Amino acid sequence: MTVLFPPLVIRGRKIDVPIVQGGMGVGISLSPLAAAVAREGGMGIISSACLDRIVSKRNGKRVNSYEAAYEEVCLAKEAGGRHVGMNVMVALARDYEESVKGAIDAGAAAIISGAGLPLSLPLIRPSGDTALVPIVSSARALEIVCRKWERAGRRPDAVVLEGPLAGGHLGFKIDELDMESNRLENLLPQVKDVALKHGDFPVIVAGGIYSHDDITRFLRMGASGVQMGTRFLATEESSAPLEYKQAVISARKEDIVVAQTPGSPCGLPFRVIRQSAMFDSAQKRLRTPRCDKGYVLQKDIEGKFTRCPAKDNKDYFCICNGLLSSSGHNPEEEPLFTCGTNACRVDRILSVHDLMEELKDAAAGGIEAAGEGYCR
Repeated sequence: MTVLFPPLVIRGRKIDVPIVQGGMGVGISLSPLAAAVAREGGMGIISSACLDRIVSKRNGKRVNSYEAAYEEVCLAKEAGGRHVGMNVMVALARDYEESVKGAIDAGAAAIISGAGLPLSLPLIRPSGDTALVPIVSSARALEIVCRKWERAGRRPDAVVLEGPLAGGHLGFKIDELDMESNRLENLLPQVKDVALKHGDFPVIVAGGIYSHDDITRFLRMGASGVQMGTRFLATEESSAPLEYKQAVISARKEDIVVAQTPGSPCGLPFRVIRQSAMFDSAQKRLRTPRCDKGYVLQKDIEGKFTRCPAKDNKDYFCICNGLLSSSGHNPEEEPLFTCGTNACRVDRILSVHDLMEELKDAAAGGIEAAGEGYCR
C-alpha cells in the first residue's frame, strides 16, 4: 500500500516525496541518477567531487569546475529533474567556490554542503531561488553555522543532520561513532531545537535510513525529510560501474569498516568496503598511489594549494585516485569503494522507480518485520 508522506518544503519548493538522494562522489551521483529521483517526486543530488575531470572526459574537451557544475545541473533539469541540487564538499577547497557558483547559476534547487562546516557558503554568490543547506552532525555545529550565516544576513533553508551510520566522510571522531548520545534519534531533538531557534527550517536526517519504516519513524519524530545514499548507489540509473554495485550487493556486515589507519586525507573517519583494492593495498603498504589529482589540496603558508597528507601515503590512502577508479574514471589505479552501514542489506539492483515505490510502500515493512532484509 503506497503511503502519501507529507511533502518536504525548502525555500518555497514543494518536494512531493520527502526523500533527498545523497550526493555520492566521485562520479556516482551524476545527472542520470539525480534526474531519475526528481522525476519520481524526490530531490536528486549531483556530486561536484572531481566533476570537472568527469565532464571533460565525457565531452572530449577541458572544462573547469564552474562549467562542469553548470552543465551537469542543466543536463539533469533537461531530463525532467525539477528538483535537482548539488552536493559540494567543504574539504574540496580548491574547487569549492566555483562549483557553488556554477550550480547556482544553472538554477540548482539546493546546494548541500558538508565534509567540514560550510561557514562561507552564503558569501560566495547571491543564491536566488537556490536553497543553501549545511550538513552537520550535532546541534553545536548547527549553532555555529547559524550564527555565522546570520552575520551575512542569511539563515539555512534546511539542514541535513548526518548520523554516524552514513557512508563516506563522517562528522565524528573515531571513538564517538558508537556513543549512545550520537545515535541519530538522540541527535534529532537537539538539532530541531536549534533550527526552531533560528527560524524553524526543515531538518533532514541521514545515515542508516534504509526502509519505509525508517522514513516513517523519523518523520514521526519530527524530521521533515530523509537523505539516502547507499540505496540509490545500487540502482540502474546510478553512474557507479557494475563492479561497484556488485561490491555493495556482496558486502556482509563485517566487510563494512570505518577507515582509520590508513584513513582519508580529509582527516575525517571514512566508511569503506574493506575488500576495496586501494584500501587493502594501503593497509599492507603494497604500493604507493601517484597522488597527482589534487582535489583535496589545502593552502600552504603562501596561500597556494599544495598541501595534502596523502602525498607521503604513510597514514592515508589517496582518496582522489581511489574514488575516480571506483567510478570507472581512473582504471590505472585501484578502486576505493565507500558505502553506508546498511550496504550489507542491499541484495539486488533496482530501478529508481522501483526503489521509490518500495520506499513509499507500507507493505515493505512486513518484509523487515519477518526478519528479512537485514545484514548478512
